Amino acid sequence: MSTPASPNTVTPASAPADLAAGERNRRAAPAGSGPGTPRARGALGTAAGRAAVGLLVPVLLVALWWAVTEAGLFSPVQLPSPASVVQAGVQLAADGPLWHHIAISVQRVLIGFAIGGVLGLLVGSVLGLSRWADALFSPLTGAIRAVPSLAWVPLLILWMGIGEDSKITLIAIGAFFPIFTNVYSALKHVDPHLVEAGRAFGYHGLRLLRTVQLPAVIPSVFSGLRLALAQAWLFLVAAELIASSMGLGFLLTDSQNNGRTDRLILAIVLLAVIGKVTDAVLGLVEKWAVRRWS
Repeated sequence: MSTPASPNTVTPASAPADLAAGERNRRAAPAGSGPGTPRARGALGTAAGRAAVGLLVPVLLVALWWAVTEAGLFSPVQLPSPASVVQAGVQLAADGPLWHHIAISVQRVLIGFAIGGVLGLLVGSVLGLSRWADALFSPLTGAIRAVPSLAWVPLLILWMGIGEDSKITLIAIGAFFPIFTNVYSALKHVDPHLVEAGRAFGYHGLRLLRTVQLPAVIPSVFSGLRLALAQAWLFLVAAELIASSMGLGFLLTDSQNNGRTDRLILAIVLLAVIGKVTDAVLGLVEKWAVRRWS
């Protein structure tokens, strides 16, 4: 008479996935964490508390900014007051252009990030898994990664013109390398015993990647995605220098040309806030993905 399997029994089908989950948790666990480690208490013990503490420095900086402008240490052209920047934002929002600037910039970033992220994930996986591909293409990718963003602008204009294609391509280039580098490095450093265990259970090729290797590097993948999103916002400004008439990058240069420091600072603040919001959304997706693969 056979004995029913215990819920904790490791079966051949689940063993590689369980090992991958253990490897992933080891990579994702912060230093000093564990059952015996005291958890943060007080203000940092909750998400709301951490958010409140995180707002402390920005609030202090705005207060310092207000005090400096009220004291007259800088002229309004050099550093307008916070109230002037808010007033400029209200005026642009009421007239309509502000929402168009935000919408077109967000659209460009998301499209470029999606293209660069997918390509970075694919190329990083291929080079991370194949020694031949690594030997053939790693020197080239390393050289291209060193090219400054503005160096691509003249070539992209020559190839694609001054339309949306050249802008999105530049943003995609910026988003490509962080995710490529993280995926490539993470796959190179997956525990070889984990891979051998998967192969022992009959996993090869895409099945081995999907079941064992990719789950083990999920935290690294999302670290790369978040870096890629930040790079996409950085490359946006360079992209919107390409004969653009809309977008937050255009608002920056147009404000500089017209001596509107209030609008220039407004554009910088908007880039920071929207970039942080998109990163926070991606962070929520990361938490879901880690739970999904656990």
